[in-house]
Amino acid sequence: MPPYNAVTKHITLPDGRQISLETGKLAKFADGAVVVRLGDAMLLATVVSQPSSRPDVDFLPLSVDYQEKFGGAGKIPGSFQRREGRLSDYEVLVSRLVDRILRPMFPKDYHYEVQVMITLISADKDVQPDALAALAASAALSVSDIPFAGPISEVRVARIDGQLQINPKTSDIERADIDLIVGATIDSVAMVEGEMNEVSEEEMVEAIAYAHEAIKEQVRVQQELGQAVEKSHVKREYPKYDENDDLKQRITEAVYQKAYEVAKSGNTSKAGRKESFGAIKKPLLEELQAENPELDLKMFGRYYGSAEKKAIRDMMIKERTRLDGRQLTEIRPIWSEVNYLPGAHGSALFTRGETQSLTSVALGTKLDEQIVDSAMVSGYNKFLLHYNFPAFSTGEVKPNRGPGRREVGHGNLAMRSIKKVLPGEDENPYTIRVVSDILESNGSSSMATVCASSMALMDAGIKLKAAVSGIAMGLVQDKETGEYAVLSDILGDEDHLGDMDFKVTGTEKGIVACQMDIKIQGLSHEILTKALHQAREGRLHILGEMNKTISAPAADLKPHTPRSTKILVDKEYIGAIIGPGGKVVQQIQKDTNATITIEEKDEKGHVYIYTSNADDMAAAVGRIRGIAATPEVGETYSGTVRSIQAYGAFVEFMPGKDGLLHISEVSYDRLPSLEGVLTVGQEVKVQLVEVDKKTGKFRLSMKSLMPKPEGYVEPAERPERGDRPERGDRPDRGPRPDRGPRPERGERPERFNR
Repeated sequence: MPPYNAVTKHITLPDGRQISLETGKLAKFADGAVVVRLGDAMLLATVVSQPSSRPDVDFLPLSVDYQEKFGGAGKIPGSFQRREGRLSDYEVLVSRLVDRILRPMFPKDYHYEVQVMITLISADKDVQPDALAALAASAALSVSDIPFAGPISEVRVARIDGQLQINPKTSDIERADIDLIVGATIDSVAMVEGEMNEVSEEEMVEAIAYAHEAIKEQVRVQQELGQAVEKSHVKREYPKYDENDDLKQRITEAVYQKAYEVAKSGNTSKAGRKESFGAIKKPLLEELQAENPELDLKMFGRYYGSAEKKAIRDMMIKERTRLDGRQLTEIRPIWSEVNYLPGAHGSALFTRGETQSLTSVALGTKLDEQIVDSAMVSGYNKFLLHYNFPAFSTGEVKPNRGPGRREVGHGNLAMRSIKKVLPGEDENPYTIRVVSDILESNGSSSMATVCASSMALMDAGIKLKAAVSGIAMGLVQDKETGEYAVLSDILGDEDHLGDMDFKVTGTEKGIVACQMDIKIQGLSHEILTKALHQAREGRLHILGEMNKTISAPAADLKPHTPRSTKILVDKEYIGAIIGPGGKVVQQIQKDTNATITIEEKDEKGHVYIYTSNADDMAAAVGRIRGIAATPEVGETYSGTVRSIQAYGAFVEFMPGKDGLLHISEVSYDRLPSLEGVLTVGQEVKVQLVEVDKKTGKFRLSMKSLMPKPEGYVEPAERPERGDRPERGDRPDRGPRPDRGPRPERGERPERFNR
């Protein structure tokens, strides 16, 4: 018998594939550990919570890390150390997917450090592990004694060939026009993230609802798994807050109405609102400390924050207005500018309210592509979008430690939005890097990044299919009454105090990307639908403001932008373009100051050419086309005499292509030889008059380009052998005369004696 007692449950997907959940076999020292398997893909999720908390912590210190083991995919890492290092951007994004749905599911007063680790220990090229990560984490929590309001789960829902599918195969996802990760409890949706091809709000709601049905089954199976593990039956006890009901009531009575009035005043300045709320807090704190020098400041802060938050939320629901005086659907004032940075290849400055993005575009060559080396994917990426959030954008002082998880997540959302409207590779041979630097931030900086990126790319002359705008939607909901307010274009304070941050991006035609985070444990279908339709109104308004600055891509690239083009050639010409040892392509680059890269793809040669100006581009393109062009009968070429024979000359009329110029085709005069007529190295004009169908050899002519002499008569052409009559069709010539017996071979007279 094995030294463990494993428990396994199974989930059946709509297409018949099975997901297995197994616990009790691996990582038994963790508070909870589960292995999730679909096909050959296996994820190990472990969860551990510290038994004690630090006294200065008044939040949930939750960390979620997703990592892929290269060995599980049969690969060796390409890094110098040849081992897994810090999490890649993709691993950070998957970690965020799980974190955002798990965090609201813990008790608000649970302040014990929790670490969730999800590891891809075996890979399957047809299974996307990001759709299984949250299921694995939730299952690990479900078999532990850690307090948790789950189970939850996440699935990928994709519309492929018009049909919605749950966790489709990797090979099918490329054809999807909807690709969403949806997270939910058994009752309501809690997280959405993904991209779409300009779909309607109704189509998106349909996909989310379809995903939720699949999640309900996954939650039910997790409940069965938890019931089968005795450890999870009783959740651990932990000390609750010390409460002082008298102090709480006094603070609430002193704060609520004053905070309500400040919130209702409609102060448009973030600093002004902060000062007004501070004018309530400071004197109250001084009064209470005077009465009790040993006042618990953490308790005071908790009660004050709760009273202020309730006053602001109640005001928005009852008055149907906002902290800055706007109506629920009103968008902050917008102004923008393009071509702000003269040294960039494209730039835009986008400001909405107190949020501002300065975005630049740099266009590079194929050599600038990003190398992608992960356990699941290896290749290249030619579109990069980076988001930076310096501390000064919020008036703070913080060390600059490079991009954190928030920056990676916001940049990825903007990247997915813009990627949907980029031109195809044939229209855009550039590697593109877009950088958004947030200079001011008071809510929705990621959506400002989407708008600024769209405008900067159009300023750069990139032929976007359509402009993209984005908006962040908020929610304030009263749990007791069920009343709620959906807010368009939320402020930073509304994000902090509200229940939802739902970012939606799209073109005039429809949605291209979204990301929804909520702080409550679920969202009703009614609120989700209302938020999406309200978001559409806001997006179209923002697009209208953007169009006032730039409504179409620039007609041409900036003068200092490197020129780039791509030429498709038959693959048999790749060797001729490169030449022996790269001699030909190196000479072209030297002569034209171009950078040339070549790759074979789809049975074609893809030749990428980059130059700093139009003249060099024309020269490089001409050289490449000259090598790869197919000779056409009847066309005239400038050629060079390479050798002279008694019967004619061989002329190189295209790079790497020689043809025979017969002596009879040099002139209308009959020439005894070519001596004194042509010389090796001489430049001549020739016409291609024939390509031999069997041998592929070329026949050239000079005289066909000359005027015919007066009275010139073409010599009679000998009939082609194929035109001669068949032997059986020849006319009867009568009997052959009798020539007598043939002499013996040795008796034949010598020819010279005849």
